[in-house]
Amino acid sequence: MINKCTATLFILCGFIFVAPGTTRANEAEVRGTVQRVFQQLKSRDYGAVYDALPTASQTRMSRRRFVNALNQAQNMYVLERIDVGRVRVSGNAAVVDTVLYGKVLFPLQTEGKIVAQQYLVREGGNWKVATGDNRTIRNFLAVNPAFGRKFPIRQPQIYIKQNGKWVHFTPPRF
Repeated sequence: MINKCTATLFILCGFIFVAPGTTRANEAEVRGTVQRVFQQLKSRDYGAVYDALPTASQTRMSRRRFVNALNQAQNMYVLERIDVGRVRVSGNAAVVDTVLYGKVLFPLQTEGKIVAQQYLVREGGNWKVATGDNRTIRNFLAVNPAFGRKFPIRQPQIYIKQNGKWVHFTPPRF
């Protein structure tokens, strides 16, 4: 018969050895989702990108409108690569530091990069990218204030290359 002390030791060992693996598995899933969605954007598979949005985002914008908006923007930039940095997962939410590189075509032609956090939420067992949908992110953070305190929203920063150096850029409003 196992005494309480031995049972407690087994449970603690289970958390020590299972939880980190679970966290790494979640981080790998989140990283994979970010990379997959980037490839879909890069290849202009905007319908697949729409499928990677949370349900709340999809209910506010139809697939057709979403795809049309991205099609109109494709003449402004060409995505080339992504650097996926730190991944932080807490329950059904995640935030990922990324740098997206590409060519800016309009209003000038140059190299560009966007330094941004990608927010993801888990829905139906799958990670969905909520980045760009501030309403969904704010609602999620309101329900999960501890996550919001740990990972506050940072606005994306856009840079262009001028004279071999990255310079902060504020795009014109149209």
